[in-house]
Amino acid sequence: MATDSEHKRPGAGDGPRLPGEMLTAHLLAMLKDWSGYGYELAQRLEEAGFGRYNTGSLYRMLRQMESLGLISSLWDTSAGGPARRMYSLTVAGKLFLDNWMSLLDFHRRTLDAFIGPADRPPGRTPRGDEAPARPTAARRPRTSKPKPGDKP
Repeated sequence: MATDSEHKRPGAGDGPRLPGEMLTAHLLAMLKDWSGYGYELAQRLEEAGFGRYNTGSLYRMLRQMESLGLISSLWDTSAGGPARRMYSLTVAGKLFLDNWMSLLDFHRRTLDAFIGPADRPPGRTPRGDEAPARPTAARRPRTSKPKPGDKP
């Protein structure tokens, strides 16, 4: 008889998964000011709330990123035990990350301009990093226009 764990799909309940380029951008961001091993990157993804990644899939992603020139790696033999591959961000990886962050910022500001004012409580002013609410025209009191034949 099958157990509950056999019926669960792999990774079910482990948290959201980052698709393709979002995972790439997240890995690049983690390597921005730090060099790390694949296992450490997997731990950081899990700690960030993205669940457990299959290490084989993660290492394939890292090799693909390296083949694209976004990261570089070297074998670290300084610690006791087997050699481990240490990953670092390249100049091309930093440019990719900077462009990705600019694109995300553009989308955030655009969405904030449309959705933000509707979600903002009345009277709340935006923070400095939020898109300002669209100004509304000052309303003048309505005056009735003279009708033809009315005396001034």
